[in-house]
Amino acid sequence: MSTELLKHKLDRAFGHLDVDGDGRAVRDDMLGLGARILVGFGESPTSPAGNRLVGGLEAVWATLSAATGGDGVIFPEGFRAGMISAFVEGDRFDPVFRPAAEAVARLCDTDGDGSVRPAGLRIALTAFGTAHDDVDVAFDRLDRDRDGVIAVGELVEAVRQYYTSADPNAAGNWLFGPL
Repeated sequence: MSTELLKHKLDRAFGHLDVDGDGRAVRDDMLGLGARILVGFGESPTSPAGNRLVGGLEAVWATLSAATGGDGVIFPEGFRAGMISAFVEGDRFDPVFRPAAEAVARLCDTDGDGSVRPAGLRIALTAFGTAHDDVDVAFDRLDRDRDGVIAVGELVEAVRQYYTSADPNAAGNWLFGPL
């Protein structure tokens, strides 16, 4: 299942966590990502939305850490192998990763109407380190019917495709802009 495209996406995803570029990820890196997302949306970690996000990211970290040996430090190759083992080939995406993805997507739906607009996606993707121009490209690619919004469920599916799909035509490949 693990093709070069999927490996490339997962290597890029490791970079979303390793913002200091030290070549390793620890639990605080995952929580730091959550903090950047919450700050962007002006949301408290103790609010219901904040609790969902932090809890979701904690669960992803715990699953990923267990899949990589559980010593609390994850290096790029271990990250890739752990993601594939737990979320691509394993059965942990729906019970573990999906809730975190849904928490982010719900934050992106800033008016609660079930749709994500460019500004909401920009806030989230900026927290991941995505360049502004790449956010515009991502939104355009994910807005498949060109109506100016992405349904929350479609964004969650794009997350699934980005992190688990080897299909070169999957819309989710564009989640963080051009590969």
